[in-house]
Amino acid sequence: MSIKTFIKTIKSKVISEHKASEKDNGGSVEAQVAILTERIKNLTEHMKLNHKDQHSKRGLLLMVNRRKKLLAYIKKRNPSDYEALIKKLGLRK
Repeated sequence: MSIKTFIKTIKSKVISEHKASEKDNGGSVEAQVAILTERIKNLTEHMKLNHKDQHSKRGLLLMVNRRKKLLAYIKKRNPSDYEALIKKLGLRK
């Protein structure tokens, strides 16, 4: 299995777990946060092994900030959904 197909299968699994409706293909805010969380976890492991990789470090910081903004939007829109999502993803407030 190539890397691209592996990433696609992981992404589709994450979307199916966190989609907002049956027609959601990963565009909902909750699905976007879940995808970003998975990517952040993978890139964090990469950074542990390659601590001098400044390009990946910048990408990691951009993803963390984007997730933070999306979570703030969810919290503002519906606090109960926010609480459920961070509990489901294992994030801290």
